[in-house]
Amino acid sequence: MTKSIEFNLDKMEVELVGPKAFYKLLTSEGHVVMNDFIGQDFRIYSHKEINCCNCGKKTAKSYSGGYCYPCSLKLAECDMCILKPELCHFDKGTCRQPDWGLTNCMIPHYVYLANSSGLKVGITRTSQIPTRWIDQGAVAALPILQVGTRYLSGVVEKLLSSEINDKTDWRKMLKGEPEEIDLQEKRDEFFELFGEDLDDIENKYGSDKISILESELVTHIDYPVQVYPDKVTSLSLEKNEFVGGKLVGIKGQYLIFDTGVINIRGQTGHKVHLEY
Repeated sequence: MTKSIEFNLDKMEVELVGPKAFYKLLTSEGHVVMNDFIGQDFRIYSHKEINCCNCGKKTAKSYSGGYCYPCSLKLAECDMCILKPELCHFDKGTCRQPDWGLTNCMIPHYVYLANSSGLKVGITRTSQIPTRWIDQGAVAALPILQVGTRYLSGVVEKLLSSEINDKTDWRKMLKGEPEEIDLQEKRDEFFELFGEDLDDIENKYGSDKISILESELVTHIDYPVQVYPDKVTSLSLEKNEFVGGKLVGIKGQYLIFDTGVINIRGQTGHKVHLEY
């Protein structure tokens, strides 16, 4: 086995080459291509230390996905409107970091349909396609609307979520391939069902702020998985000296071992070293 220099975990970087998803883990020695370890022994050892992914300070626990408590209170990316964009308060002048909001929220977003653990609706910045879909473990995804701001994407997502899930069942997603769904057919059904509501949104915010996408193609995604677990056992660095075993797959931001699964994104900030 080879041991890497210690580093702090962050979400895996992803890339779509054709239909195949590729994963890289950034370490202090550079990128480790995780696809290369499928079928091999791979371990992540915890140093029992967490560092804030923003300021780097030690923290007893992480907040908002890898931040210390003070950073979670002051950063716009940790505000509740990130989880519920329809609560955006930028126009009220109360955004924690207006410059960050201008760069990340007051820009075009897509509303999309995806098949991860089943049919779902989601939103993402245009620059995050297809990253967002891979991170969620979607096997297929289709943009159906483009809107002018993150706030509007949240308004539309909340509307559609009255008829469709807006969250992925991660355990179901990790148990195997979902049943095939015709996303273009579902898009047309939702346009018919919510046509009047979408017209109202367009009339309220302007036709330049919302565009219906009727000719987008479905993106299909294949994940590097040898075998799916019959039972999903969650692993974490908080409870274990190390996690690992035979790496049998990667899907979403999860490493699938023969001993269980670990959400790498959920371990952001943990100081670790690898053995493989």
